[in-house]
Amino acid sequence: MKFLSLLACGLFAVGTSACASIVDGQNQALSVNTIPKGGAICKLTNGKGTWYVNNTPGTVTVTRGYDDMVTSCELKGYGSGSTASKSSTKGMAAGNIIFGGIIGGGVDMATGAAYDYPSEITVELHPETAANK
Repeated sequence: MKFLSLLACGLFAVGTSACASIVDGQNQALSVNTIPKGGAICKLTNGKGTWYVNNTPGTVTVTRGYDDMVTSCELKGYGSGSTASKSSTKGMAAGNIIFGGIIGGGVDMATGAAYDYPSEITVELHPETAANK
């Protein structure tokens, strides 16, 4: 059945960009940077789990999900900083609903394969002052 879905998706994708949710899977690589550049430890969290980058800039593979990806970073001499990256629904998820039916679309939504985060996340950190130590 999966082979037939992939074949149908491949045929449909010749003329459109549909079905990438089948091809891309539920994981996504994200690059994490900080300002200032280098040396920070960052924690990325969404409804599917928690991941770490132990030295920025760095890359981590996360599980896609509907929830925002919250990235919190710390660097000695700087206050902690965080940002929330919105999850967006891939336009290609519609192709899987067409060829995989409601079940195919539901599986993509449940596993996170229907969603994407920005591929690069930047967190700004500000120097510590006597007031915020």
